[in-house]
Amino acid sequence: MMQRKLRMGMVGGGKGAFIGNVHRMAAVLDGRIELVCGAFSSDPARSRESGRDLYLVPEKRCYGSYAEMFAAELKLPVGERMDFVCIVTPNHLHAPVALAALAAGFPVVCDKPMTLTVEEADTLRDAVRRSGLPFCLTHNYTGYPMVKQARELVRSGRLGAVRRVVVEYPQGWLATRIEEGGQKQASWRTDPKRSGASCCMGDIGSHCENLAEYVTGLKIQELCSDLSTFVKGRELEDDGNVLLRFDNGARGVLFASQIAVGEENPLRIRVYGEKGGLDWRQEDPNSLVLMWPDRPREILRTGAPGTSPVVAYNSRIPAGHPEGFIEGFANLYRNFATVLAARLAGTSPDPLAVDFPTVDDGVRGMKFIAAVVASSQNGGRWTPLAG
Repeated sequence: MMQRKLRMGMVGGGKGAFIGNVHRMAAVLDGRIELVCGAFSSDPARSRESGRDLYLVPEKRCYGSYAEMFAAELKLPVGERMDFVCIVTPNHLHAPVALAALAAGFPVVCDKPMTLTVEEADTLRDAVRRSGLPFCLTHNYTGYPMVKQARELVRSGRLGAVRRVVVEYPQGWLATRIEEGGQKQASWRTDPKRSGASCCMGDIGSHCENLAEYVTGLKIQELCSDLSTFVKGRELEDDGNVLLRFDNGARGVLFASQIAVGEENPLRIRVYGEKGGLDWRQEDPNSLVLMWPDRPREILRTGAPGTSPVVAYNSRIPAGHPEGFIEGFANLYRNFATVLAARLAGTSPDPLAVDFPTVDDGVRGMKFIAAVVASSQNGGRWTPLAG
């Protein structure tokens, strides 16, 4: 077992960024990782300013670009240079930064969606496979303990064959055109040059797709979508409805919206099988509701007796103490760190740690986004989700 912390470099996530700080908090939560360097903005001056003002890293390791960072870190002794890089830029930079990192020999943690296009996703998957390096995509909702419990229940067969999946993620923060006022998070997410072909589905609909496939173990085979842009002047969609057909014959409904006024982040998934169903909501993440045809509902709680060992593995505090968004992210980082540390030590990781979204999940996500956009543009025509 390694007797030191893993050293992380970060690309993006500077002043004014939301997700960068989330990643920094999550990465260090378990004491396995430390941030040692960064290129925190595409503007060299702003990158160095961010490193200084946010007290992130020593000035000498606050770089003006990711290319400069990779080159400089490779010149450092193996015992000092970063061990992996975290990418928290807008979407259009994910692929070039990840490809450069892999070429330099650095494993990657990347925010979602993985790339700007399906073609970039395929290229990145090929690069990851050639390199043999660990790659984690931060679909953070798979890190919740009771999401993992839901997956274990489906795998065990207790619900029977899955027949229907309902997954939804409504938000209200883009109900007006706040990007016009320079709101940083809205500005790039609604810009097709930086966000890609989709806003709502790329940002939160992709979480729904990933959660549905993660919990059920099924693959979306084809879909039919209806996307809408309700806010005048906005280039990308801010609302969407999708019908799903899974590879076992199950049917599903996926709904995502960023103009659902008053909604915060009530991500929810329901799975109905031949023998029973389940219901998980992010607004009550420590609870999983089980539904049966012949007896009252059950509520499983994080930390309570009767849950799968995977729940205890992904929990840090006793039952009744809330764990949530940051801890879900942290579970991905801890598992990634365990796998990377084992690789560096030449050992095998705990099997429970080999559980985080990979580059293949990223390719699925990009194909989902492309199929959703294509279906809607073709009047809701059923469209295959290839690969």
